[in-house]
Amino acid sequence: MSVSTTKPRRILIIRPSALGDVARTVPALVSLKRTFPEAQIDWLVQDCFAEAIAHHPDLGEVIPFARKRFRRVLTNFKVMGEMRRFLGDLRRRGYDRVYDLQGLGRSGFFTWATRAPFRAGPRDAREMAWLGYTHRVQIDHSIQHTVDRMLAVMQADDVPIVRDMRIYVGETDRAWARDYFEQQQIDPARCAVVAPTARWLSKCWPVARYGELIDRLSEAGFEAAAIVGAPNDREQVSPLLENRQHPVRRLDLVGATSVGQLMAVIEASGLVLANDSAALHIAIGLGKRAVCVFGPTNPAKVGPYRYDTGLVCAESTTPADRVNYRSAGNDQSLIATVSTEQVWAATRRVLEAPPPTTRHDD
Repeated sequence: MSVSTTKPRRILIIRPSALGDVARTVPALVSLKRTFPEAQIDWLVQDCFAEAIAHHPDLGEVIPFARKRFRRVLTNFKVMGEMRRFLGDLRRRGYDRVYDLQGLGRSGFFTWATRAPFRAGPRDAREMAWLGYTHRVQIDHSIQHTVDRMLAVMQADDVPIVRDMRIYVGETDRAWARDYFEQQQIDPARCAVVAPTARWLSKCWPVARYGELIDRLSEAGFEAAAIVGAPNDREQVSPLLENRQHPVRRLDLVGATSVGQLMAVIEASGLVLANDSAALHIAIGLGKRAVCVFGPTNPAKVGPYRYDTGLVCAESTTPADRVNYRSAGNDQSLIATVSTEQVWAATRRVLEAPPPTTRHDD
């Protein structure tokens, strides 16, 4: 498989979700734009995650996918009609090349629906997504990290890879964050962003440990910690927001920001503390210092890309403990083996080291 001699006019990247995965897919956009500078490169993404990529200078257009609404496609005639129009629009756009970088049944279906003459994705795509491809890429099993495996789809197409992880914050969101910190009378450089939740509880370091760590941030000159999360995370993080005196002030941003505003808050902050979650990968894309706690997930596959300074991993007794977070469900026993002292040591290490680079020239 190699780049056609005919230069494409329109290219589509399909990576709808999740937020962290969307944020770390931007090297694909940059690589394609450097190879085909005259082409318009669009991106099909879940509508609620669009702000993560909307301001990237190499992006042509966001194609928003209304996942929540389209869940009703088989039970609601109106939604069925909307889906039909959505698929028709994909086809009418006349894409020359489409890259499925999600590799799941839905993304494979969208890839097929474009009817592009060139549709590429991984040969081992799940849920038979490969049925939607004209070119199925065999990815070397020695390639572990999800970013490198994604880029391998385009490397097989002779697209030179540019490992540029940078994501961009919109000016409106940046102004919102600036106003917020001014209202709170906080220097954002002395504020840490704390993202203590994740979709799976087995990936969440115990909230009480986060509380202990936040209190110790005063030793490193921090005066505030902004607690972030989705609206349905409030009960889980409530111990961090109790109304009592703390050495470090707690700012409640749980459910209070859009994706763009969250990016702006992270961009302005001096440090990010997180589990294996979207906030971590946003921090890496913004070149911000980050400390991350990993339990059942494998950082060699899904960790912060080429940044292990702040990585703290649970001691796993078997390979299954490390990777099978879905079956672990709400079991925090593995990630709970990480002590506050371990994460505090990583925090001091991160603060003494340079921030992560967003560009890797190799």
